[in-house]
Amino acid sequence: MHVKVGICGYRKGLDVDVIETQQTFYDIVTESTASRWREGYSGEFTVKALQVITHEKSSPTYKRMKKFFGNPENYGGFRINRDTERGLEYTLSAAKVLNATIIVFQTPPSFLPTETHVKSVIDFSSILDKRFLYAWEVRGSWDDQTIRKVLSSTGFIHAVDPFKRTSLSEFKYYRLHGIGKEINYRYRYTEEDFRALVNALGDKENYVLFNNVHMIRNSLEFKNYLSGDAK
Repeated sequence: MHVKVGICGYRKGLDVDVIETQQTFYDIVTESTASRWREGYSGEFTVKALQVITHEKSSPTYKRMKKFFGNPENYGGFRINRDTERGLEYTLSAAKVLNATIIVFQTPPSFLPTETHVKSVIDFSSILDKRFLYAWEVRGSWDDQTIRKVLSSTGFIHAVDPFKRTSLSEFKYYRLHGIGKEINYRYRYTEEDFRALVNALGDKENYVLFNNVHMIRNSLEFKNYLSGDAK
């Protein structure tokens, strides 16, 4: 069993195993910015894909986007068009500079498990750069059978918050958003939570990414817990 512990969001000089970039989801990250991040952190990067691939223009997440391009009507839903392909190019460009290993797609609750959406995800996977692994965090009412169909057809890793959903992949990619409600960024994880988290680890690769206000402290506490140094 191999466990890598980290956070969601770039911070310079942290002593964590892995950082998942969040800025790459909200807006275009230039190669010069990605190079600066690479120089400021010696560990592993994973990259959250630009939202134009997965989120339609009505998503409130676009309030944080400044560098709009193309026709926003084309954004989202894993649809293959000039603008989502351009969004993929921006994502891959940052990932290459960062020497990233995994690219993470996140779909919103409005992306329902329809036949059209299932086909869109599978079709989009065919244009991806095979040098990377890809993880998919599904939000909303997707059933396990439909998710398994997509995972089988795409080779995607099933990214989940293990306190809310069971991973359907051998490779575990966990994104922890807090406990008590669907998203609870102010939550601070406890030693009891760490025990439950260890029980959710798989036999092979495990990525544990904290995505809460206390993520730096929690990631270091969990690393200590794994090493047996918990106080």
